[in-house]
Amino acid sequence: MMKLCFWAFAISLLSSIAAVPNAVPTERISGSAGDVLEDNPVGRLKVYVYDLPSKYNKKTLQKDPRCLTHMFAAEIYMHRFLLNSPVRTLNPDEADWFYTPIYVTCDLTPNGLPLPFKSPRMMRSAIQLISSNWPYWNRTEGADHFFVVPHDFGACFHYQEEKAIDRGILPLLQRATLVQTFGQRHHVCLNEGSITIPPYCPPQKMKTHLIPPETPRSIFVYFRGLFYDVNNDPEGGYYARGARAAVWENFKNNPLFDISTDHPTTYYEDMQRAIFCLCPLGWAPWSPRLVEAVVFGCIPVIIADDIVLPFADAIPWEEIGVFVDEKDVSNLDTILTSIPPDVILRKQRLLANPSMKRAMMFPQPAQSGDAFHQILNGLARKLPHDKGIYLKPGERILNWTAGPVGDLKPW
Repeated sequence: MMKLCFWAFAISLLSSIAAVPNAVPTERISGSAGDVLEDNPVGRLKVYVYDLPSKYNKKTLQKDPRCLTHMFAAEIYMHRFLLNSPVRTLNPDEADWFYTPIYVTCDLTPNGLPLPFKSPRMMRSAIQLISSNWPYWNRTEGADHFFVVPHDFGACFHYQEEKAIDRGILPLLQRATLVQTFGQRHHVCLNEGSITIPPYCPPQKMKTHLIPPETPRSIFVYFRGLFYDVNNDPEGGYYARGARAAVWENFKNNPLFDISTDHPTTYYEDMQRAIFCLCPLGWAPWSPRLVEAVVFGCIPVIIADDIVLPFADAIPWEEIGVFVDEKDVSNLDTILTSIPPDVILRKQRLLANPSMKRAMMFPQPAQSGDAFHQILNGLARKLPHDKGIYLKPGERILNWTAGPVGDLKPW
């Protein structure tokens, strides 16, 4: 009897919210995070872009243009953006930050997956170049430099967590600010002060799939994707830390959960009909599903303990999303149906705010408040630099010969 009452309540909740048009009025984003989304970085910092030989960037891209559309393409578009940005300075003596344009995720397999194995050698080579030809790296050993390293585990440069942890962050980058998609608290691959960013999702592709805003949200919970890494982890033990496998095992036959491994042509449209979109991220916020959920106004259900989400100092994630501990995945149905309709509607109003959507995207051309600007805002909030970052004459902190022997080979 209790089970019948539960399902009756759940279906009633779905009906009441689905009846509310998608075109809910926006709500002003305020508080410790959201009120800085509209900050303008222009005039608050100056960035010098090192002019590197094209083998570090453009020639790498020419070999494989697929790099322009994969989820780590932010490194390419950030370079293009900065070349024409009003924060760029051609006078390095007046720069607050120095940027080294290296495309470390553009070595792709036939299936389009980036191979990070050459990245440490490529990065070391570039740092040797700038430290030999300009004086600015040597003043701070990179403490006023930032690097875009949007790989699975950032500057640990490996796609398997265990090996990434063993490698650690490339020693030469220990003092630099890292702009990366990976973000997990208390993890060796996340330096304090790193800027966590969303993955790249092709903006135009998403724009072409927009449906009328008054379309009712008739799907309660939606997810499309893999639940198991069939080749490497068929039991689902480590893939997404088991969160995806738990979702499938517990809710594959639940009528409130529209989940499948199929990826229909109506994928984007279906997200716009859903109230909740599952984001079983496991250990990293680089899944495009997080971006898609925010852009399409679907409340992200974030299943990832200790996650550091993109632009967490600017986007009020606690207010727009639902956080579920990995150990509680089996109770997802109870958790989501227990959220009062007025709380759901408020989250939808916040998600409807255009500034929230812009902050998660890398459009071309850039737009005020977009992800490019949020990166610059994050860098501006770190200024002024502490005087302690400047080394005394003859002082050295970084160990140029540290790390795996293979990383020390010339690139």
